[in-house]
Amino acid sequence: MTTLHRFFVLPEEAIGDRFPVPPSIRRQVERVLRLRDGDQLVLLTGDGREARCRLDDEACVVEERRTVTTEPVHRLTVVQALLKGDGLEEVIQQGTELGVAAFRLVVTDRCIARDLTPRKLDRLRAIARESAEQSERGIVPDVAEPEPLDAAFSDGAVLLAEREGGARLRDLAPPSTVIIGPEGGFSPAELEAAGRAGVGLAGLGPRILRARTVAAAVAAAILSRTGDFA
Repeated sequence: MTTLHRFFVLPEEAIGDRFPVPPSIRRQVERVLRLRDGDQLVLLTGDGREARCRLDDEACVVEERRTVTTEPVHRLTVVQALLKGDGLEEVIQQGTELGVAAFRLVVTDRCIARDLTPRKLDRLRAIARESAEQSERGIVPDVAEPEPLDAAFSDGAVLLAEREGGARLRDLAPPSTVIIGPEGGFSPAELEAAGRAGVGLAGLGPRILRARTVAAAVAAAILSRTGDFA
């Protein structure tokens, strides 16, 4: 079966029924994948719409435009504390594949990694884009720059605090935002601040997961309850 390649492009790069191969993907289309006239590809503009196109003389000819139907109805934001090594890459890749709508990064008291270089942030955003293409998403989840933990406190948010006496996540209404800590978890001061801000505290169960595993587990649990998985 012929692979139908999918690419996210800027909306202005895909206007009309015939337009040049978008500059942002030209090298990949022509030199890496070596697609030729008559080959088909799907262009996504990041707004939940896609265009199925055919290549013709260095141009894309639109054969069909339609709404992407793979996006979850429940829009889940994952707030993730900075992790050491390549932990964040796993969080972004797996979370995007599962259907996370956006990622926010925070610095907490027990973070081993204290900052994120522009190059690393660009890498994480590229992973989100590639994972969204691979998993046939209709949008690329945003990956925001790191911010202080309290900037993520909001009504309806739930902070994952394992074994801290909070509720079980399964017993709460599906939250729109979950806040996940670093390798060492949250400090007592952070838990107190979250409580004062009205942020709910919850756990996933009796077992402690690795920090890089929690986001995927949470996304699967919440989106299953909201109808995205069987």
